[in-house]
Amino acid sequence: MKKIICVGCGIEIQTNDSNLEGYLPKEVIEKTASNRLICKRCFRLKNYNKISDVNIGAEDFSKIIKELSKKDALIVKVIDIFDLSGSFIDEILEIIGNKKDLILVANKMDLLPKSVKENKVKQWLYKEMKKKNIKFKDIILLSAIKGHNLEELIEKLEKYRKKRDIYIVGATNVGKSTLINKLIENTSGEKNVITTSHFPGTTLDIIKIPLDSKSSIYDTPGIILDYNMAHYLDEKSLKIAIPKKEIKPKVYQLNSNQSLFLGGMCRMDFVKGERQSFTIYISNMVDIHRSKMKKADIIYKKHLGKLLNPPFEENLSIFKKNVATNFNISEQKKDIVISGLGWITINSPKGCEIKILAPKEIKVFERDSII
Repeated sequence: MKKIICVGCGIEIQTNDSNLEGYLPKEVIEKTASNRLICKRCFRLKNYNKISDVNIGAEDFSKIIKELSKKDALIVKVIDIFDLSGSFIDEILEIIGNKKDLILVANKMDLLPKSVKENKVKQWLYKEMKKKNIKFKDIILLSAIKGHNLEELIEKLEKYRKKRDIYIVGATNVGKSTLINKLIENTSGEKNVITTSHFPGTTLDIIKIPLDSKSSIYDTPGIILDYNMAHYLDEKSLKIAIPKKEIKPKVYQLNSNQSLFLGGMCRMDFVKGERQSFTIYISNMVDIHRSKMKKADIIYKKHLGKLLNPPFEENLSIFKKNVATNFNISEQKKDIVISGLGWITINSPKGCEIKILAPKEIKVFERDSII
């Protein structure tokens, strides 16, 4: 049978094994135009929002992406502005080559509170990229799902691509496929050509979308960053933990020796310091619980997966192996970031000692406040 590609995820369609990626029954293939075929997995994602496990690992994804270092192209690096640490590929220069023209697209601006000024976010991003020694042509702040600043991005793509191909790269779940769908819709009127989902790892191979007679846009597989909380949550938990709407910050006035539980995924202990406010930026659907530090361990053991959710009782494996990360903050306003979940802003440190308890697999760190 002639090689047929799923237009949803880019995987080669096969008819032999319904449990493997790319499966589609022969009778469906015979009745459908080849440029409209989507595999069983993409069909379930598109119509029922159901995810299937894939047998393609991080090394496979990276191997596909590293081929870009050989291409003469404009690279569009997409990050999730709400989750920079959990979506930024530190090896981006190694992956694409250090001589490439690069545009940085900070997606999901719609998740940040409306009071946040775009200029301030842009300045913060310039500062963060300088620390990483990342050189780029431009930064675009975007909401792909709402089309915010899409026209500005299109103008910049035309300006910098110089009739070359464009490759969209990024970690899983940053909205690359949503962005490309919007670009296609803007130029051709076709909607939802590429499979999108809030589950990590939707695109399984490089997808080519013709741009003009000589060049194309390529959607690439999302690179899996295994220190991101999203990769350890099941379907039910993901729907709660990954924000879909503008975040409503929650402010807590705490005394030392008090704790905050962010669902059952993470705990903050205010070990030492003057009474002050902490602002929590996480999905509006995640419940936050306050307790005394001396009772926190008992509460966690008794209520994990029940009152403290997500995760739920059937998905507790890594959440029973929490490790502590300690922070002593005495300078200006700081954020403590829990990759893939959100962050806690310490508004006026004054010699704070903070402890974060989270699964050892999750990256937890301090940064200058973004807001």
